[in-house]
Amino acid sequence: MRVLVLGGTGAMGKHLVHLLVEEGKDVHVTSRTRSGMEAGVHYIQGNAQDLNFLMGILTESWDSIVDFMVYTTPIFQKRYSYLLNATKQYVFISSARVYANSEEPIKECSPRLLDVVKDDGYLKTDEYALTKARQEDLLLASQSKNWTIIRPYITYDDERLQLGVLEKEDWLYRALNGRSIVTAQDIQNKSTTLTAGIDVAYAICSVLGKQEALGEAFHITGNKNVTWKEILNIYLEVLKKQGFNTGFVEQSLNDFLTWRKGRYQVIYDRLFDRIFDNSKINNFIDNSKFIAPQEGLSDCLTSFLNRKPWQFKSPNWQEEALKDRALKESTSLCEIPNCKQKLKYQIFKNLPEVGRILTK
Repeated sequence: MRVLVLGGTGAMGKHLVHLLVEEGKDVHVTSRTRSGMEAGVHYIQGNAQDLNFLMGILTESWDSIVDFMVYTTPIFQKRYSYLLNATKQYVFISSARVYANSEEPIKECSPRLLDVVKDDGYLKTDEYALTKARQEDLLLASQSKNWTIIRPYITYDDERLQLGVLEKEDWLYRALNGRSIVTAQDIQNKSTTLTAGIDVAYAICSVLGKQEALGEAFHITGNKNVTWKEILNIYLEVLKKQGFNTGFVEQSLNDFLTWRKGRYQVIYDRLFDRIFDNSKINNFIDNSKFIAPQEGLSDCLTSFLNRKPWQFKSPNWQEEALKDRALKESTSLCEIPNCKQKLKYQIFKNLPEVGRILTK
């Protein structure tokens, strides 16, 4: 089987690529930095967001294309037909965030936010959950049915460890530098599920090349539900074992949203209890064997902490300044990489209203 993976370097994609190689597939991956053959993978150097580059790849024939790229809806509308025409199976990585709130376990046919929400302000945006649903609709309306929609929920590995809406750069970086973790009290008691990237990769592999998966959508999530409070406690226990006595503060939702961007992700996802009915994907893989989040999160955080130097993307220094101001804590300017970011931090730490005016 000849497989093209677009954007396969994240918490799911890198595991999928390794599994495909282990299965003996002929694997090709687009990369901005790599080229040539490496560890059984053919790297095609270029930017898969560039239509001309993509069209060059799509002149070839592929048994499967797995697409991890994040597109705006107008960009996806221009290219989805080319993707469908270049393969026997186009696997579109969507998200289980498309689903609306539900009192029953969520099935693939459950209402999506795009279908039921009446919030005009939200519907005018191209927020992630809406973007994915709109792009799904393009596939659903197409005459071709050689697509499979995959809806993972929150995935993790030792490079991506989330807490509510926070990435590790938003909470773990603070903890390792002696500052308090800040969470939203309203999110903490909500039920959720986190799925190891390797397990999502196994599930994607299970539907590749399967005729019965064409024209179908599947969410891929774990069976084990936990609250965000329990997840925080898992992280705190690992940090304690590693010698970090980390403080944390639970803010009201209003206070939390004064500094945290992405309010729609909070309102239209993290404030919902997310419980899934996994019977559909279980026709292909037994997800009861997925790694339990208690075990997986602990192992991944431990692995990250044991691997120095620690690798973080740059924190949002505006948000860090507002958190420090609210908690009466401080970040050393030596941590902040350049004069522009140092100035931003100082303005938002000491004069946040001035900062908001300057950044309008």
